[in-house]
Amino acid sequence: MSFTTLSNGIFAESILDYHKKNHVDTPIQNPYPLKSIEYYLYLKNWIDTVQWHLEDIIRDPNIDPVEALKIKRRIDKSNQDRTDLVELIDSYFLDKYKDIQVKTDAIINTESPAWAIDRLSILALKIYHMRQEVERTDTTPEHHAQCETKLNILLEQQIDLSTAINQLIADIEAGSKYMKVYKQMKMYNDPSLNPVLYGKK
Repeated sequence: MSFTTLSNGIFAESILDYHKKNHVDTPIQNPYPLKSIEYYLYLKNWIDTVQWHLEDIIRDPNIDPVEALKIKRRIDKSNQDRTDLVELIDSYFLDKYKDIQVKTDAIINTESPAWAIDRLSILALKIYHMRQEVERTDTTPEHHAQCETKLNILLEQQIDLSTAINQLIADIEAGSKYMKVYKQMKMYNDPSLNPVLYGKK
């Protein structure tokens, strides 16, 4: 089984599990062994799924401003958790391929495997929700047709991105590409780097 076949299956499972209750405060029940790559993939998509729905909620034009600020803070925390988890998944790849003999003409990819997998997780969410739009019965034929076209594009994109990720992993395994992980170093969440935060001390 390819890594993306594994990932796409776990992402779909996570999304379906979330939508059993479809509430942003639903506790996660990760079915995979703690600290396994499957565990991290499920957790990654669960974070993405909850954040997807938080982003929907905060766009309600009638939302209470105090509640909106709480959700914005929650989204900020979710973004940091998401980044930390992507870096953790990349650490898995770094460790897995640490003994690979890198060829002298090896090149580096524009993004690491985990950041590409991050996009694959978001894509799974787009596909799930676009399919919901296609299956709606209370819309116009035009809406249905537009959403069906978009869904087909998203499905094609999923195939292409999965193929590209599998190829990147194969190239790393063959030593023809190598990976480096640059921490995101997000400054806005760091009290020592955000001037609005450290300026108030």
